[in-house]
Amino acid sequence: MAKLRRNRDEPVASAKSSDLGIAAAVATLTKPEPRAASGGPKRLGDVLQDRFAVSDATLHRALELQSDTGEALGAILVQFGEITPDQLLDALAEQFGLLRVDLRHTLPTGAALAAVSAEIAREFHCLPISLEEGTLTVVTSDPAFGLGDRMSARIGLPIRLQVSTRREIEQGLAANYRALAALGAQVASFEADLRVLPDVVDIFDRDQGDAPIVQAVDLLLTQAARDRASDIHLEMGEDTLRVRFRVDGALTEVATLPSRMAGPIASRVKIMAGMNIVEKRRPQDGQFAKVIDGHELDVRVASCGTVLGEKVIMRLLDKSKPALHLSDLGMSAGAFAKFSNAVRSPHGMVVCAGPTGSGKTTSLYASLRDIDSRARSVVTIEDPVEYVFPDITQIQVNDSAGVTFANGLRSILRQDPDVILVGEIRDEETARIAVQSSLTGHLVLSSLHGTDAVAALFRFFDMGIESYLVASSVLAIIGQRLLRRVCKDCQVSYELTVDERAFWQHANGDPDTQFVIGVGCNFCHETGYVDRIGIYEILEITPEVAEMISVQRPSRSDIRALAASQGMKTLRDEARRLVEEQITTVPEAIRAIHLL
Repeated sequence: MAKLRRNRDEPVASAKSSDLGIAAAVATLTKPEPRAASGGPKRLGDVLQDRFAVSDATLHRALELQSDTGEALGAILVQFGEITPDQLLDALAEQFGLLRVDLRHTLPTGAALAAVSAEIAREFHCLPISLEEGTLTVVTSDPAFGLGDRMSARIGLPIRLQVSTRREIEQGLAANYRALAALGAQVASFEADLRVLPDVVDIFDRDQGDAPIVQAVDLLLTQAARDRASDIHLEMGEDTLRVRFRVDGALTEVATLPSRMAGPIASRVKIMAGMNIVEKRRPQDGQFAKVIDGHELDVRVASCGTVLGEKVIMRLLDKSKPALHLSDLGMSAGAFAKFSNAVRSPHGMVVCAGPTGSGKTTSLYASLRDIDSRARSVVTIEDPVEYVFPDITQIQVNDSAGVTFANGLRSILRQDPDVILVGEIRDEETARIAVQSSLTGHLVLSSLHGTDAVAALFRFFDMGIESYLVASSVLAIIGQRLLRRVCKDCQVSYELTVDERAFWQHANGDPDTQFVIGVGCNFCHETGYVDRIGIYEILEITPEVAEMISVQRPSRSDIRALAASQGMKTLRDEARRLVEEQITTVPEAIRAIHLL
């Protein structure tokens, strides 16, 4: 049977005081409140006045607006700023005489989850947390009249209601009702088929969606999409198939499957991606599209043979997510000003540098969002096209059709472009064409693999591009990383270890900084981190830097020292800033940038 592991990197919605998700808890109170009947629930307005001193005038104004718009009274008062979502939840708990539960540190029992199906839990937007003496305790954000009776009639058990925020319940539903819970049944069905047809290796029919292998692959894709995973790793061990998701840059093992399923699962994925299922030793690439929970995913597949069997990696790209603007990237004010100024230049080259998964493509797309494409011709060549801009010409690299970065870039130059985006500079030919394009009046945006901005500059030299051409064409190189954000729901004060203190001193950190770390909770799935933020260093090719590149034979430390003297904030400086602002932690900064 499948051995499932709980993924600790579930997505978590950010907590904002303006978030009106809790307002759904009073969605049924859409008419001016009647007088409470004797022995019945209190009126919400009375509770709010008693507990939070909401004035008669404010309550009267809210009731009038409620009568006109039909909006919930609590939501209106939150909009007015009279109460917070948490205060509204406290009032609802008092109104209905219910206990408030903190789901950050309350885990549902297996018996409670087994008593309520995922479909019913999501229909009623309730999370079952315990089953004691035949009574099921259920947490809701909407303690509407009759909710307990309706749910009791569906599941056949008496219900005890408690309340929590809508956000906490959504996180609880996502964490405890997982698509992978059904994976064990598919493994059992597969093994049953093996006993009936022991000579069949790849037991699935590509035309039948209910085959166990087909269902197993769909479950993996569904859970990965819900977990915001960027990659799925299918790795063959000696006697198991290990499944890992990469979420927020960190790999987490989510399931182990019998080794007999490795071949059929790899074949199923390769069929979906249009790859050769017979060839198991040579590396292959493919892609397919999949719609999950209403979101269109573009899945890139790469396979290669190993000593233990075939390894398959799937990269998930959610095309429904809008591209960010430069102002959304989280840059410091100084970095934003330099980056924004560079991408608004009429010609030259701007390069985003960093390792795989550092957010380079996101930065390039944000640059395109800030370029006026109505007055300028913008053409891109990418591999893959991750986000489609309706008013920009985008070209997909296709090696089988002979469309590479180099010859695609040549064809773009014949299309009268003003701005050219090259998804990645991988070789001398592409680098040389890009440099020449920037020297002939085009603005060229591109990405390049490198550990930091200065290292990316030397990559041009390593590829054979003359230093004087680089000095004349490149406007700025942006080195970047992504750091995980500390979970605000479980962060506590923290004392640095000896090694962490040494790093902090080497980074010129303020010794009086109050350090925090996430101790782990249900919202961050015990990791202490939720989501990520970028850090950026921008190497501007100033006249002094250009002269040093062209005339001298500088070392990396020489260029870095000159750039620092001209105001460049390094990745370490930016990481230190985020630590001081309690956005991330010293251990995360060490993990992401190490000795840079």
